[in-house]
Amino acid sequence: MIDPLVVERLIDSALAEDIGFADLTSELVIPATARAELALNARQDIVLAGIDVAARVFRRRAGCTVDLRASDGDRVKSGALMAEVAGPARALLAVERTALNFLQHLSGIATLTAQYVERVAGTRAVLIDTRKTTPGLRALEKHAVQLGGARNHRLRLDDGVLIKDNHISVCGSISEAVRRAREGAPVLTKIEVECDTLDQVKEALASGADMILLDNMELDEMRRAVALSAGRVPLEASGGVRLETVRAIAETGVDFISVGRITQSAPAVDIGLDAVIRA
Repeated sequence: MIDPLVVERLIDSALAEDIGFADLTSELVIPATARAELALNARQDIVLAGIDVAARVFRRRAGCTVDLRASDGDRVKSGALMAEVAGPARALLAVERTALNFLQHLSGIATLTAQYVERVAGTRAVLIDTRKTTPGLRALEKHAVQLGGARNHRLRLDDGVLIKDNHISVCGSISEAVRRAREGAPVLTKIEVECDTLDQVKEALASGADMILLDNMELDEMRRAVALSAGRVPLEASGGVRLETVRAIAETGVDFISVGRITQSAPAVDIGLDAVIRA
């Protein structure tokens, strides 16, 4: 669940950024008494994410109501009605872009994530995200990843220990880095080690790492790492994972595949906000 206070702060910031002091165009050309009814329609097949956030944006304006016809996580077909919005026309037009920005971006992440998840279906691999997120939007983006069928890696740096190449360089070795982490980490905190080579995998296993990240390894190296681990610790494959390659990576036998692209490079989906014409 996302902290509602976090969502409200994000909406505050987004509206302030987009509106400024007033929606000048609407104030000049739309009568103060005018009302409008708008429909949120999918213009492509999507996995819906952010509909509740979008509804919160519209409800910020006095007199605006939202009738939701779909929920976050729904697989929505092109042409489907997802919500109807009604209220003072000026109010609706002032916030429509902010609502759509959230909805299109988050649904884009959920939709792309679902495509990756489908590619690894039938294997043991679980798709996970990374910290490659838009500054300020991590909570929402990682929620969208879950709606797409994947799982979250660390939410923040304080969520777990991930010893990477620069940590190892400063400490001098994987063994020393793991030793230091083990001495200071809370007893329920896992320690993961990033490995570039099979020799590093052997050292990480010997040092008692709880999980190993295979960084930018070739498929054959991943298979050998799986054999070396022999199920002793979970293995995560990472680095340059694409839709075209994720299936082959999953078939090496790794437990997790982390994909930065699902949050960093997901295209916004096409969602329309169209005027409702009553007969």
